[in-house]
Amino acid sequence: MADQKFLVMRLGSLGDIVHAFPAVAALRESFANAEIIWVTHPKWQALVRSSNLANDIWTVDTRDWTALRGILARIRRHHFETAIDYQGLWKSASIPFLTRVAKRIGFSSDTIREAGVPLFYTDRVRVNPATHMAEDQASTRRRLEAHGIAEYVVLSPGGGWRSKCWPAERFGKLASRISQELKLHCVINAGPGEEDLVRGVIAAAEGSQPVAYSGNLGELMALLKNACAVVAGDTGPLHLADALRAPVAAIFGPTDPARNGPYWHSGVVLRWEGAETTYKRGSVPDRSLLHVSVDEVLSALRGLRGSA
Repeated sequence: MADQKFLVMRLGSLGDIVHAFPAVAALRESFANAEIIWVTHPKWQALVRSSNLANDIWTVDTRDWTALRGILARIRRHHFETAIDYQGLWKSASIPFLTRVAKRIGFSSDTIREAGVPLFYTDRVRVNPATHMAEDQASTRRRLEAHGIAEYVVLSPGGGWRSKCWPAERFGKLASRISQELKLHCVINAGPGEEDLVRGVIAAAEGSQPVAYSGNLGELMALLKNACAVVAGDTGPLHLADALRAPVAAIFGPTDPARNGPYWHSGVVLRWEGAETTYKRGSVPDRSLLHVSVDEVLSALRGLRGSA
């Protein structure tokens, strides 16, 4: 439905936000033209933004009365039709209630831990929050086992703007070296519209046969969480892997890792010292990325493996 407005409440913490991604992804898929505003704590703004699931992210520290009054006024002005509280706490449920959002969806009393919270909702659902996680883990494991894959490195060559993507051919050469020298399989993660990158990686992989993998967001989380390492540029899967504490080798070019780099520093960042920061979108890899060699990335992976 065009122009429908959803208010999504998930204030924290890290694990709770990551586990909300599949649910919000399903919301986005079901209402492709809707406006989705996600309210979270300022600490998690970058993580939520990296998911690319919301049109905008509004932040509030509920312990700050000035900030709380500000978010209440902002929500009232926006006239949301529906609010979905994925948190299930007094502080998250009360915000849509106080701003008089007409339809307020949340968990039933046998699902959440704070008594009385469902009174704030107009619609209540009962879920087993562990079910989808277990299913996604099992589904991902079965698909990898079908290819004979147990230990693996995830290669994520995409990233929205091609100007911030390390070349697919180098990902392919890296896959070959990982297979030969680290004795690990490589799994290529790519999103819609990135099929050419997958073909480029496989063509340059010199017979090492990396496996292309696509799935829902929950399956991607399982894939990243259980990887020996993840190699990616400045893109959503990198930040998701970092949030899940997977070891990451982050390859940066025109965007600044001090601003856009892995928040939890669960790995290493590779960037040419002469790179110029720009957020201008381009269709080919920025020249600074060409200064990051396959040898450098492989060395970073060796370091990650050694510290594991």
